[in-house]
This record gives sequence, C-alpha cells and structure tokens, in this order.
Amino acid sequence: MANATLGAPPFFISSRPAPAQARTARRRTTRPFLRPACAYALQEGQSRRFHRLPCGLDLEVIAQCPPAAEERTPLVFVHGSFHAAWCWAEHWLPFFSRAGFPCYALSLRAQGESSVPQEVVAGTLETHTGDIADFIQKELPLPPVLIGHSFGGLIVQQYTSCLQALLHPKLAGAVLVCSVPPSGNSGLVWRYLFTKPIAAVKVTLSLAAKAYANSLSLCKETFFSAQMDDELVLRYQALMKESSKLPLFDLRKLNASLPVPSVPQSTTEILVMGARNDFIVDSEGLYETSRFYGVQPVCVEGVAHDMMLDCSWDKGAEIILTWLEKLTP
Repeated sequence: MANATLGAPPFFISSRPAPAQARTARRRTTRPFLRPACAYALQEGQSRRFHRLPCGLDLEVIAQCPPAAEERTPLVFVHGSFHAAWCWAEHWLPFFSRAGFPCYALSLRAQGESSVPQEVVAGTLETHTGDIADFIQKELPLPPVLIGHSFGGLIVQQYTSCLQALLHPKLAGAVLVCSVPPSGNSGLVWRYLFTKPIAAVKVTLSLAAKAYANSLSLCKETFFSAQMDDELVLRYQALMKESSKLPLFDLRKLNASLPVPSVPQSTTEILVMGARNDFIVDSEGLYETSRFYGVQPVCVEGVAHDMMLDCSWDKGAEIILTWLEKLTP
C-alpha cells in the first residue's frame, strides 16, 4: 500500500484553515474555550458529563452503565471524523451495557459538546491518544477495551503502539471498526482513483468538500446501507453537521506521523472488523490492518461504514460481544 506521506488528494477530512474573520472572532471571545450545544438527546440510563484535561479543555463523555454493579471490563468508544459520542449512544451503548459492560463514549477535541480551543488548531494522533489516556487513568478503575471507528480506529492503533513503552495506561483489548489502516488513507485514495474513479469523485465530494452535509443521497451512499430509512439518515446527517467544529486532524501533521509504529509481540488482544458494503475503507484497507496485527479480520455482511448506526447495527455488536465474552472472565 502507498505510504501515507505521498501527496494524496484531499480526502476524508478538509484541512483548510478557518477564514481570518472567524479566527479573529474566536480570539476576541472572553471565554478561553467554547462548548456549543449538541442536539443529541440522551436515552434512558445514559448520562452526559465532562472530563477536564490538564490543558483546561473539557471532553464530552456519554456514559451508560449496567444496572447491576458488576466488575466487568469498561468499554471506551472513540468516534471518527464528522461524528461524536452520540454515534455510539444510539445503539451500542444500550446493547453493551445490557450485557453488563460499563460504557463510555468520548467526543474528541472540538467534536460534539467537547470544548473548542480558542486558537484554530486541529488535533494530532498524539494529542487525541493523550486525551484518552488521561481519561482512562483518572476515571476508570479497570483497564478498558478501546473501540475505535474509522479515523478513531487509527487513534486506537496509535494508543496501542504506545503501550510497549508504557506511555499510556494498559488496555484489556482493542477493537478496530471499519478503521483507517496503519499507513493512513493514502492507499485508499490512490486505489479509488485508479480502480473506481467515479466512486473517488463521490467520496472526495462527500468528505473532503463536506457535500455529505447537504446531500441526502451522498450521505446515505457514504455512510449507510441502501435500505436505511431516509428520515433516519437525515437525522444522523444533521448530527454530523453539528458534531465537527474543527477538523479531527491536521492532515500534514497526520501524514508526517504515519505509518503507525508496529508493535512486535503485542500482548494486547485486537479484533479487526470491516463492513462488506463499506464505501470508504475497502477490503484491501481491512486486510492491511489485519496483517499489521497478525489477526484474521472479520468482514460483516449487510452493513456499511457506519456499522454502529446502520439498519443492521446489531450484527457487528453481536460479533464484538462474542469476542468480549472470550476475552474477559
């Protein structure tokens, strides 16, 4: 696969800075950080709180714990671009909490209801993994399983690469869901350009140009199965538009830090999952990730990229639950 440091066309994330007028407005605010309201209403049994980072930023945390006080492994969910903690709260938090697992979904910096820095600075792999490590160290009594989706999967990969050097709190395991592979998205971009040029144009428009936000058909094709109800897609589309106040990554810094460092003889159990109908991460991307960790990938039939929100969201959840039951006592 092509190395992520190649000059790939813009894809998945827009790295353009905010207009000068917007930057000036942020500097003039009397508050050091902004935390805009999010339209996601919590379900029964869920709570929203904020984890204060050493830098002063607050991370939104949507939590849902089982009714019985069980000492089971906590699950920490990490979203990808244009999403936030709400994408896990819809189906997977209720599902896994019913199975007895304490669940915590984080909104990364400037996503969801998390604080927006006064200066327009996108995150890096290191800042995001550091934020997650701070949350785990200060908030959780047991080593958790990290579950990352799309670019959130790349963040989880970076976290696991730091475990060998004891830089972050240890994990009980990790799950990569439709994850961007360890080399980044360049290989995906070039394969699409050479083998599926029409799809490449659509994905670039949808994600890099953020056309998904105003086109029902593009949003549906990018993230969901064709059978998904249009009204539900429109609801998720609105939440996506509100979720990302800044790009998740500065692409230049991201590319400079890739590929993710390999972890020889890793003691962390890793589940690599993909979706058969994924419009973003192709099968070669899935197999690159599985080869990197020396595991057999699981490709879930009948679901698209947003596996946790799709109409058959339970398929992936059941596979993870089976894996968790074997992993934990």
